[in-house]
Amino acid sequence: MSRADFYLIAKPRFLTEPLRLVCELARKANAAGLFTLVLARDQAQAEELDELLWAFDNDAYIPHQIAGEDMDEEEALVLIAVPGTEAPARPLVINLRDDPYLAACDRVLEVVPADPEAREPLRERWRQYKALGFELNKYDM
Repeated sequence: MSRADFYLIAKPRFLTEPLRLVCELARKANAAGLFTLVLARDQAQAEELDELLWAFDNDAYIPHQIAGEDMDEEEALVLIAVPGTEAPARPLVINLRDDPYLAACDRVLEVVPADPEAREPLRERWRQYKALGFELNKYDM
């Protein structure tokens, strides 16, 4: 059974920089050796995340790249994909887009913004995953 984990941004360190939470999730996935696909909303977000993954922690190296920019992307543990880019299936998906991720994976992570208006679509997404039989979890971050 697939699993969907919702990470609700609440801590001050993530309020102003929500992509830092994505970096933390990517670091944990990297430490566990999990091949991860990050679905960015657009090219600008993908590039911002790419830069942040290099700089957010001097002691952490997370092999990553933006899909389609290198022939060796299957070697990168973290692959960042923009809409319209072909990306290989990965067991772990961090979804930053507006729609639920419904393709095959073991686990999908949804980052939920602190803004109450932005949370409403995620509530609908929770219901969609539940209707599909996903195991659901919520974490306050």
